[in-house]
Amino acid sequence: MADVVDVVRALTTDPENRVPHLAFQPHELSDDTILEMDEVETAYYLRMQAIDKPGVLAEVTKILGTAGISIEAILQKEPLEGAKHVPIIFLTQCVQEKNMNAAIKQIEKLDVIEGEIMRIRMETLG
Repeated sequence: MADVVDVVRALTTDPENRVPHLAFQPHELSDDTILEMDEVETAYYLRMQAIDKPGVLAEVTKILGTAGISIEAILQKEPLEGAKHVPIIFLTQCVQEKNMNAAIKQIEKLDVIEGEIMRIRMETLG
């Protein structure tokens, strides 16, 4: 019975006020270009585990700089007592995904970096 009621409501409602298929008015739809993932530009949060010794930060920042990646912030805390690795966190400015991928591959190859780099894409609203 509910289906019949829905059909009657759809037929008797003013056409300008009906909820269209997909819930969008046809004149509000537009064709937007969808970029390949490598072409997307966004800022990143990077977290990596590094051996706690002098010069590690310089090696990582050199790779980022060579890739044209600007750093917005860096956070490196004191390692826990007896720990050989320390977490380093980078916030970057906007960069193309392909440049970030290349830089991450190079950084992960460094002897002073342990494991994979955690990457989170950051979006700003507004």
